Amino acid sequence: MNQFKVKRYQTQDFELWNAFVSKAKNGTFLFHRDFMEYHKDRFNDYSLLVFKKDKLIALLPANHKDGVLYSHQGLTYGGLLVDSKTKFQVVFDIFKELLEYLALEGVSTLNLKLLPSIYSALPNDELLYLMFLLNANLYRRDALSVINLNSPIKFSKSRIEGCKRAKKHELIIKEVDTFEAFWNIILIPNLSKKHKASPVHSLEEIRFLKSKFPKNIRQFNVYQGQHIVAGTTVFETDNVVHSQYISGNNLKNELGSLDALHAYLIETVFKDKLYFDFGTSNENEGRQINGGLQFWKEGFGARTIIQDFYTLETKTFKALEDVFI
Repeated sequence: MNQFKVKRYQTQDFELWNAFVSKAKNGTFLFHRDFMEYHKDRFNDYSLLVFKKDKLIALLPANHKDGVLYSHQGLTYGGLLVDSKTKFQVVFDIFKELLEYLALEGVSTLNLKLLPSIYSALPNDELLYLMFLLNANLYRRDALSVINLNSPIKFSKSRIEGCKRAKKHELIIKEVDTFEAFWNIILIPNLSKKHKASPVHSLEEIRFLKSKFPKNIRQFNVYQGQHIVAGTTVFETDNVVHSQYISGNNLKNELGSLDALHAYLIETVFKDKLYFDFGTSNENEGRQINGGLQFWKEGFGARTIIQDFYTLETKTFKALEDVFI
């Protein structure tokens, strides 16, 4: 008799889902349903819950599009959420069950976005090993620039000089509870001018998310006198602080605004965290790197970790039959 049961997420699972995320070894606030659903109109949610003898033991945040199941495309990272007591063979069994379930449901392909290692409280490479067993196709690999705050590297000369310029220009750094000035004066104009793009989150959306996660989403602005000249929006989890948005006006290099801002965050505000994550400098699905941006991040002592993206056919669950000997 099959001891596992897989079911799709439904509205009545809201509290159950969130309670599991809060205790998962690899859970962050991005997997909370309030975060996942702020843009639910854009995605066909197909998140899955796995039960063993009626006890919830795993979650797969996901959406369905054009016959493919994706690690939720509205999230920066994904994977299979399990608690700290879950050992490798159980993860193995869960994933095999998920693939078989999807195959029977007519979902032929799974695109899996893995969780960068720094975001898990415990070792979390079970899926990476399973991708090897299943001959999954690695179709994208992003390079994240990360500072280990327990073993920091000295800032480069150029970053130190930027901080000196900021001091000379008497810049002031403040944490604020509103996003209007940064979004409307700095971020939106910059993205529009340089990339013909808009922020992933609209002003209304980031306000909503801040209301739901006030301790996790924080805004830091830089001012020259009364005028905002730069800022960053950070997402804070238990182990990691991530700069989600970084932007300054056209005088940012002359003023040293972004140098001073991030030196302050790294050395003062978040010095007791484990990691500071600048995110990627990648373009073209991980195939190219913005060299100038990478250089700037590494000037603070950031070094590289990777995030992998895999695609596999769900019918490959049959390849897991004889792994354990």
